[in-house]
Amino acid sequence: MAKPYLTVDIGTTSIKAAEILPGERPKILNYGILESSGYLARANQALQTSSLKIFESDVITLVKTLVKEMGTNAKDVYASLPLFSVFTTVLDFPQMEPKEIEKALIYQARQYVPLPLDEVALDWLKVSHYQDDKGYEHQKVLLISVPRSEIRRYQHIFASAGLSLRTLEMESLSLVRLFEDDPTPTMIIDIGSRSTNIIFMEKGSLTWNSQSDFASFSLTQALASSLRVNPLRAEELKKEKGIMGTGASYELSTIMLPFLDVILNEVKKSQFVYGEQVMGAGKPERAVLSGGGANLIGIDKYFEHELGIPVVRIAPFAKFDYAAEIEPFVPELGPIMGVALGLGMKPNQ
Repeated sequence: MAKPYLTVDIGTTSIKAAEILPGERPKILNYGILESSGYLARANQALQTSSLKIFESDVITLVKTLVKEMGTNAKDVYASLPLFSVFTTVLDFPQMEPKEIEKALIYQARQYVPLPLDEVALDWLKVSHYQDDKGYEHQKVLLISVPRSEIRRYQHIFASAGLSLRTLEMESLSLVRLFEDDPTPTMIIDIGSRSTNIIFMEKGSLTWNSQSDFASFSLTQALASSLRVNPLRAEELKKEKGIMGTGASYELSTIMLPFLDVILNEVKKSQFVYGEQVMGAGKPERAVLSGGGANLIGIDKYFEHELGIPVVRIAPFAKFDYAAEIEPFVPELGPIMGVALGLGMKPNQ
């Protein structure tokens, strides 16, 4: 019989996991979300940060707790890496065979990767091709490098939790996998607690990626400061009222919108850089919201108005079978579980 496995997405203030049964259409057997309110209350700390600092002992404890509460016996784990743990850059090459690209990448990587090459693991993806004004064919390649120290850190975390890490994958690739059969040029805006991941994809493949430190927690901090309440209460108000409030709730919208505009400006800046760096890149025809920030009431309509393209929330559960009892929770769970469920499709490829 098929053997279930776990997918784990370690965020900055929460951990999401799913137990998946592989098959032609994989099935979600169980899922779990553990939010650390303590890290929410301490503005200068998180489970992991863009400085590559990860509180290993805390994460190990939380992973153990989550797995125990899920009641799963699965041991094999597919886990995600946040974009700030990964270095990426787009390189230009003449048309050549994959083996030749791999050789050329080693030389190019020395110029771009900020660590010695023996301290990183390298991977690459072909993201586009174009013809220059002289008729020569070129291709754009996304170089991905991960510090080996970060890989060892994740191996230690899961081994200490009694689990076996099978694969580590950049979270952007997990999200893009949910659209593998979709030809629409798409921009995924993954709004987490402490960072926003902006992903561009065409023909179901990742083409470019950027990250911003402005995210959902920026709105929480703004509310806490303006209303003089603690961050936990501010987080509750944000989730309850959103940005479409009227009457007494209108004040909350006016406090949050400037910070939401900062995230939007980061998205627009990324659109510009993407168009400049990736020759032949198609203009995104829609935006997909992911991450906990995607559940902010009214954010989809506001982003649609500001970006001028259709905006929808990600719907990863559509790729899986699952128990009917969780159907009422799927719309809200989808954006939160996007990365974990994208990981869940990897063994089925």
